[in-house]
Amino acid sequence: MNHSDQRTGHVAWQIGQIMATRIERTLRPFQLTLAQNNALTQAILDPGVSSATAARRTAITPQSMGTAVNGLVERGLLERRTTPGDRRTHRLHATEPGRRLAAEARSAVDSTHAEALEALAPQEQEQVHSLLVKLLTSLNPAFMDGDSALRGAREPM
Repeated sequence: MNHSDQRTGHVAWQIGQIMATRIERTLRPFQLTLAQNNALTQAILDPGVSSATAARRTAITPQSMGTAVNGLVERGLLERRTTPGDRRTHRLHATEPGRRLAAEARSAVDSTHAEALEALAPQEQEQVHSLLVKLLTSLNPAFMDGDSALRGAREPM
């Protein structure tokens, strides 16, 4: 491995790619993409979130988020609502079937995360998580906007 392959950003990118692939595989039985899972999760954590805000928080392009939301709406897992005085901004709300499916998917994704982190001791897992959240907050301030109660749950993958 040459020096450029050892840069922190490159290592983080590789881990992100591997985790995204594993999580996508985990979500297949639920007929969810990673973007759909992120959209549904954001609507559950922050009912009424806009599609644009959900996209920023999860570092997904607005186009990908729009496609994800459309698929969830078609399946009856998510609803788009407008607010009086702002008919252009659609607010996302999970339906009851959407909340149930998200809970099942979350459990499967949690297992995938646990498997991926088995190489680290619990204390190391906490340290890595803390440092990565610190970096993510610096690189994507939208990750931490809004209610502080949501902060720990906004994992993009």
